Amino acid sequence: MKRTLGVCYYPEHWPETQWAEDAARMAALGLTWVRIGEFAWSRMEPTPGTYDWAWLDRAIQTLGDHGLKVVLGTPTATPPRWMLDRHPDMLALDKDGKPRGFGSRRHYCFSHLGYRAECAKIVSAMAERYGKNPHVAAWQTDNEYACHATTLSYSNAAKSAFRNWLAQKYQSPDALNRAWGNVFWSMEYSDWSDIGLPNLTVTEPNPSHVMDFRRFASDEVVSFNRLQTDIIRKHSPAPIAHNYMGAVTEFDHFATGADLDIASWDSYPLGFLSDRIPAPADHKLRFVRQGDPDFQAFHHDLYRAVGRGRWWIMEQQPGPVNWAPYNPDPLPGMARLWAWEAFAHGAEAVCYFRWRQAPFAQEQMHAGLLRPDSAPAQAFGEAEQVARELAKMPDVGTAQAHVALIFDYASDWAWEIQPQGRSFSYFWLVFHIYKGLRRLGLNVDILPSDTADLSAYKLVLAPGLFTLSEPLKAALAAHQGTAILGPRTNSKTENFAIPVPLPPNLPGLDAKVIRVESLPPDVPVPLAEGGNLLHWREKLEATATVTEMAEDGWPALVSSGRLHYLAGWPDDQALTRILHRACAAEGVETDPLPEGLRRRDTATHRFLFNYNPVPAEWGGVAIPPAGVHWTEL
Repeated sequence: MKRTLGVCYYPEHWPETQWAEDAARMAALGLTWVRIGEFAWSRMEPTPGTYDWAWLDRAIQTLGDHGLKVVLGTPTATPPRWMLDRHPDMLALDKDGKPRGFGSRRHYCFSHLGYRAECAKIVSAMAERYGKNPHVAAWQTDNEYACHATTLSYSNAAKSAFRNWLAQKYQSPDALNRAWGNVFWSMEYSDWSDIGLPNLTVTEPNPSHVMDFRRFASDEVVSFNRLQTDIIRKHSPAPIAHNYMGAVTEFDHFATGADLDIASWDSYPLGFLSDRIPAPADHKLRFVRQGDPDFQAFHHDLYRAVGRGRWWIMEQQPGPVNWAPYNPDPLPGMARLWAWEAFAHGAEAVCYFRWRQAPFAQEQMHAGLLRPDSAPAQAFGEAEQVARELAKMPDVGTAQAHVALIFDYASDWAWEIQPQGRSFSYFWLVFHIYKGLRRLGLNVDILPSDTADLSAYKLVLAPGLFTLSEPLKAALAAHQGTAILGPRTNSKTENFAIPVPLPPNLPGLDAKVIRVESLPPDVPVPLAEGGNLLHWREKLEATATVTEMAEDGWPALVSSGRLHYLAGWPDDQALTRILHRACAAEGVETDPLPEGLRRRDTATHRFLFNYNPVPAEWGGVAIPPAGVHWTEL
């Protein structure tokens, strides 16, 4: 499929006399896609049941007349003010019972049936009107589910829906009591109406209760999204996407993605580095204007899996953003580098956010391709360069990776509920492993935890999986390559209890975890061959072969043939050694890279990306700061 560029545009923000000029400039720049509509509910339905489509008809026609394709967003992330008069209890409540009020966006509870009915009405009206419009070539549902911590709601609507969800799952309060272990602390229930939400408890609530609430909340997002996709498909043949975010795991993106045609995500590398990535200060300083060298790539590979091969960037940072603790200006060249890295990972489209910087409201400090006075901003020229390069470059197809990394949303919920140590995080553990693989120059495929076939991969890594699914167990048993699991893998049942036999309970691997410890940042566990275990360490009772040993005599990595169990969180030195040894055993070529330089192979080309603020040289090739280099394979 041809790789294309796009932009996010808000015609309702600008005089209609400006639309045609904007559309002409977009087309001249080399853009293909324009996303509109996702925040415009108050203009589509200014009063209840009264629709105004004339302005949107003209906006779509204007864009289409200039050869642009429209991604039409449903506006359900921004219900208008009159909605609260009709449904005053539609607001989500936070963990402290405070309402998430009107005045910005995402002020709704996924469980509120009245609000869902209103969403069905507006989506139906849009789909009926624009489903066959030749210029509407794709759809986006809502906008950034979970943004601003809005997945979990502690409202009465959520409580009622959660009780129904539990009744369907367990069928009787007695069964629920057994599953949750409610005999502990006299927490037993005799009726569904006794069960509340897991907030406002004196100390931590039962982790089984919280885990089911997290599963329920994720299911609510899935069903809310499905409500919209079912309606759109009745009226439109165009593909449907949703725009996910970075390091956001509050709902199962794989489950949501099953009802979509395309996974997209919103990429803001500098905001993420400043706001979300727990990296050392010197790392953040080195990449302050470029972003972490692996964070974007991780999400490219994750959402390629969520989209079953089809994925976009729906919002790409073009300049300083407005929402992070600090908002530096990208190093010149980064808007180009970020786009090409996405294409090298298989993106069909990269859409910059936004066309013109808004001079008003919450995002007025968020840069666009144009300044507020319509003059080109820095990224305008870089987008223009990417468009020219795409026109000359043949389609860049993805290549089959030799390495697979398993990612599981439920495991992230589990270890957030019961981390056992302040610095333990499932997401950052998986990301740490991913970074280790990228430093060796490897392509990585990210797979869901119910993957049933691993035959395409020589090396499989599955760190921190809460519970091994039956399909994955079977796939691991049949796998002919190397597999490295742990730490914390298979250490709880689905009902959040410690299993017996003790974990990891892997067939053919005689090892059991008899004690665990979480480690303060200044208490590493040195390994005999160098490096340390950090954050988390398990003490194993094992007759399996000890491949790595801690200096205190406890096994750190045990092996049975090609199956390995890692009993802690290795630092960079130890991880590199472990991964390099595993790759060598499977004949997987590695290419250890200098700091900040990353490699990605496609089916036809090898790309090098220099995230550094200084030039880099590799393989006889000099690459400037924020530079991209590619050669044919």
